[in-house]
Parts: sequence; C-alpha cells; structure tokens
Amino acid sequence: MSEANPPVHVVGGGLAGSECAWQLAERGVPVVLHEMRPVETTPAHSTGNFAELVCSNSFRSDDPLHAAGLLKREMEAFGSLVIASARAAAVPAGNALAMDRDLYAAAVTERLEAHPGIEIERHELTAIPEGDCVVATGPLTSPAMSEALAGLLGSDYLYFYDAIAPIVDAESLDYGPLFWQSRYGKGGGDDYLNVPLDRDGYLAFHTLLTEAEVQPLHDFEEKLFFEGCLPIEEIARRGVDTLRFGAMKPVGLHPPDGSRPYAVVQLRREDLAKSQLNIVGFQSRMTWGEQKRVFRTLPGFAAADFVRLGQIHRNTFINAPTHLDAYYRVKERPTVRLAGQITGVEGYLESAATGLAIALYLALERSGAWGGARRPEPFPATTALGALVRHLTESNPKRFQPANINYGLFTDLEGRVKRAERRAAYASRAHVALAGWAERQGLAFDAGKLAAGIESEPEPAPVG
Repeated sequence: MSEANPPVHVVGGGLAGSECAWQLAERGVPVVLHEMRPVETTPAHSTGNFAELVCSNSFRSDDPLHAAGLLKREMEAFGSLVIASARAAAVPAGNALAMDRDLYAAAVTERLEAHPGIEIERHELTAIPEGDCVVATGPLTSPAMSEALAGLLGSDYLYFYDAIAPIVDAESLDYGPLFWQSRYGKGGGDDYLNVPLDRDGYLAFHTLLTEAEVQPLHDFEEKLFFEGCLPIEEIARRGVDTLRFGAMKPVGLHPPDGSRPYAVVQLRREDLAKSQLNIVGFQSRMTWGEQKRVFRTLPGFAAADFVRLGQIHRNTFINAPTHLDAYYRVKERPTVRLAGQITGVEGYLESAATGLAIALYLALERSGAWGGARRPEPFPATTALGALVRHLTESNPKRFQPANINYGLFTDLEGRVKRAERRAAYASRAHVALAGWAERQGLAFDAGKLAAGIESEPEPAPVG
C-alpha cells in the first residue's frame, strides 16, 4: 500500500462487502476488509464466515431472460466472486441458482483470506473510517455503526421494518370489474385503479386472509410488528371490519355504474414502471404461494401476474433517493459509499451487485485513465446493474421501498413489443449496452459469460 494508492476500507463481510473487496483487489486497489464476526455476533448469523447466507440459500431464477438471471450474467462478465462461488456450491433447485450454504460461505472466505491485496481485520468498527470507505453492514447493522450513520445522514435516515406490498403486471388484469378513480376526486383521474367488492366478496376475502399460511418468524424478528407496519392478514385478524376502515375503505369512491362498494382494494402505478401496479397497503407475511392464491380471488385478478409479492421483515435501509448519487456515494460525504441492503435493494443477489458496481467505479477512479479528472460513466439504466441504481436514485423519496431486480426498474423499451417477447428484448438490449459501456471504460469484459444459457429453452421463472 502506498500514499498514491491508499486502501479502501470495506466495512462488513456479507455478500456486498465480499464482492466489493474481491473486485477492488483483483483490479489492483488495496483493501482493508472489516468484519466484526466472530468477535461480535448478530442474532441471525452462526459463523464468522464471509457471505454467510441467513434466510435463504437461493439467488432465485437462473433463466438468462429473467431479470435475476440477467443480473447474474452481468456480474459474471466482470468476474464475480459471489456468483462463481455459488455455481461451484450449487445444489439441484430447478430453474433457480441455489447452493449449499456452508460450502458456499467457506469458499468465499477461503478466496478472500488468500488474496494478497486484501487485509482482513476482525473487530467491530464504531465509526466510519476516513478516506475511501464502503459501508456494507447489512440489515442487522450494529447499534454503534447505526449511530455513526445517523450522525452522517440525520436522525431520520433509517427504516427498521421492511414492509413491501405486492406489485402486479397491469396487462395481466381483467379491467371489466375495475375502475380508475382517486378518492374524493383528488389528483389525476387515473392515479388509482380500484377493485370493488360487495359484502359477500369482502367477507370471503377476509376469511381467506385470516386462514392463509404465513411465513415463520426468525428469532431476530420476533418483535417485528408495529402499528405502522402490520401485515394485511394481521390487520384482518383484529376484526371483520378492520380492513374496511383501513386499506380497503370504500369511502370517497364512486364506480361509474353507480353502485356502492362494500370495500375497495386500490392499486397505484409504480413511479418508474407505469405498467406495474402496487397493491396499496397490502404488505404481507403470507407465503408466496398463498399470496397468489388469495389475491387471485379478487375481481379482475384471476390471471394476475405478480412482479413482486408482499414481504415484511427486519431490515435496515436508508432513503436512498435522498442520500445517494449514481455512484452509490453519500451526498453528505462523497468518500463514503453504501452497498448492500442498507441502500434499499432487496435480496442477496442485488446486494452483491451493488458491491460489484461500487468496486468498478472506484477502480476506474483510481486508474490512470480517469485519475480524478472526471467520473466514470454510470451504468446504463438499460442494464440490470444500471436499473438497480436507477431505482435507488430516481424513485420518489416519499414512497421509496426496497426492491428486487425486475424489468420494471429498467428504462422502457422503445415502441410496441409483444408481451411474450419483452424479456428477450430487455435482455438483448442490456447485452449491447453493457458491452458498449465496458468498452468505453476500458474494462475487461467476458461477453461469453453474459450470453451464457441464452440458447437453451428457459423454464418458467419464480416470482422475484
């Protein structure tokens, strides 16, 4: 390490921190990787290994035309440690990339510990290091680091409960029984799509909610719920009419046929993806299978295609549109970058992708070609890597929620494309854009990795 090439401090050895440290070191940027485990533990982890998987052993769909599959291949084109290790420890899981948790984390740990460009320090950091620093402390950020971040970003910087409502593809709905209208006529006439229910329909739906199977809570989530973040099924259990005075209240809405609905479900257009509709107030802890079964009983929802299903769990994330720029830099202190779930991405895969993106940006800034004279070009928002940061920086800060990668985060396709051909169109466009971006930055890029599997017949991909 030299004064001309000082180390980057990466705080946190989860998926994002591990990928970031590896990418930097592989590009000649020295790294100090700080991980408090096993000196200090968390309620969720059981080992001191890097990239330990806690709540799942899957990186979701590996279909090359699925948004998650595309993101994997974009990362692999830049030599991703996380994805290479996952493939080496893979176990049969249909069309998903799943792995043996222990083998996977052990492999990542072994490679990081053996890298000559990475210095590992096992201790808890209570302050943000000076100089270039990447904070990737995850959804269970320690109290001391949370306090340090609060001092940097302000007292309202963190959200501690991740309440995510389902999102449905607008074209998959039957609009016959539905109507566009804002409550009391406020706002635009097409701000909300309304799903009216009569008394019998509401009571049947209420019963389905209260009897549905829910995800079990992890030990560290036992004190999860508070009044501003209740699952829709938990609200339903409080009484037969609770939803009619909350998320499903019918007041202020008047269907064009003159009827008076007993209850109404409202859907709101997503900010970046106008073809996707958020089911307002329907965060849920039901299993994904149960959510699809229950929600498809709503009028017009029989063939509903869910882009994302509801979730609610313990999390720590910032209001990214307020605090981050397109390079994941904290606006209040640009030498500090944030990576992983703390930025407001959802999932292991997306967390690792933010670490990779930050490392590429930092390596380019340190290279002679860029050398501080100008910033690297941001990833195009037509790529999966660019779509993630588009979500983090261009979403409405008043309604910002974490998100998995999905094509609704990308810039829209030009012209009219048949629905059955859209995933291939998005993927093809991303391939061209990312190859061009890498060439302009002077970065090594494996186009073969990006196109891997594209010739095979893809299986139906799981939601997410």
